[in-house]
Amino acid sequence: MATVIVMPKQGQSVETCIITKWFRKKGEKVNTGDILFSYETDKAAFDFEAPADGILLDVYCAEGDEVPVLSNVAVIGNEGEITEPEQTKKQEDTKDQPGTDKSERKKVLQVVSSPVKENVTNVTNSKIRISPRAKNFAVKKGIDFSRLKGSGPNGRIICADIEKAISGISDQSAFSDFTDQPLTNIRKIIARSMHSSLQNSAQLTHHMSADVRNLLSSRQRIKSALASGKHQQDITLNDMICWCVIRALEKFPSMNSHFLENSIRTFSTVHLGLAVDTPRGLMVPALKNAGKMDIEQLSLELRKLADACRKGNVDPELLNSASASFTVSNLGNYGVEMFTPVINLPQSGILGVCTIIQRPADLGNNTFGFVPFIGLSLTYDHRSVDGGPATSFLKEIKDQIEKFDYKVTGNL
Repeated sequence: MATVIVMPKQGQSVETCIITKWFRKKGEKVNTGDILFSYETDKAAFDFEAPADGILLDVYCAEGDEVPVLSNVAVIGNEGEITEPEQTKKQEDTKDQPGTDKSERKKVLQVVSSPVKENVTNVTNSKIRISPRAKNFAVKKGIDFSRLKGSGPNGRIICADIEKAISGISDQSAFSDFTDQPLTNIRKIIARSMHSSLQNSAQLTHHMSADVRNLLSSRQRIKSALASGKHQQDITLNDMICWCVIRALEKFPSMNSHFLENSIRTFSTVHLGLAVDTPRGLMVPALKNAGKMDIEQLSLELRKLADACRKGNVDPELLNSASASFTVSNLGNYGVEMFTPVINLPQSGILGVCTIIQRPADLGNNTFGFVPFIGLSLTYDHRSVDGGPATSFLKEIKDQIEKFDYKVTGNL
């Protein structure tokens, strides 16, 4: 009996995935555990392993296709077996219809015994094999795809073919001085999230600066200890600031909360969100129970979380904005002196960390000099927190930073 391959569902909020690469071609023999294809959600990337031995009888989706979860992707079996290429819309509609049980869903995925046909009619068009994503792209750009030759499986037209057609048209026109790039899945998510945040909340930003001489001294001691082999755990300035933010949140729990329209949910521990810049776009994973960690563990877990985002294998559930109770976004390495971070709803606040600037200050004894200050930009939702408590919270972060003193032995 042939085995139908369906697009896995990675997390409750994931609705579609994009196939990024096929490692096996139609007609090739595959063994259990072989990587068939790679795919990505809006935030993470995965490899799909073959669940059975056999021949890759057919492939229904090409590289670059955006495929709804739980829809048919391919089929593995013996010669002479193949599935009807039922596509995701039918499956999802069947799954959601009242009274549809599991046995009925199995019918949608049922394997039928029939000779393999090379010219399988594409479900998106009765005559032309074209992926749904490529078809939408072509319609948007006004490209007549009926005359295009596809480079996908079985001559299927994919997005790359549409882009090539657009490029050909642009080469022939002297008036084209721009290019249109389709939005990636992650860019669509970011756009919707940021627009919704600004549209559906009352955001206000306060700015303050903190003396970071103690942070810089602690950092220098850690670097020296690492170089001499006396200390194994590297702790960055961002780790120290996150530690200070957590301590401030413990004193001001109203900032460690979610605004839920009819109620405010206040958390008893800090689930810290960390903005991470990746090649695929901005990700904000949550470090669960960060308030219960010492600074060494906090540093280690933050690094693991950031690495997982950059490699594309972070748990999708940790990327849900509701998984964190408060977020830190650090743009200091980019030289940003002040900015207005956008809240990840339903969280009540986010701290923007800016670059360090040398400023003149009174050093005491009628002596003036330059002191390193770091900029702190707190955006809060005025629906859940008033200006006074928000300012006091920001002042507490400043105080925590200015009194921070890390000993290489691990004691604060």
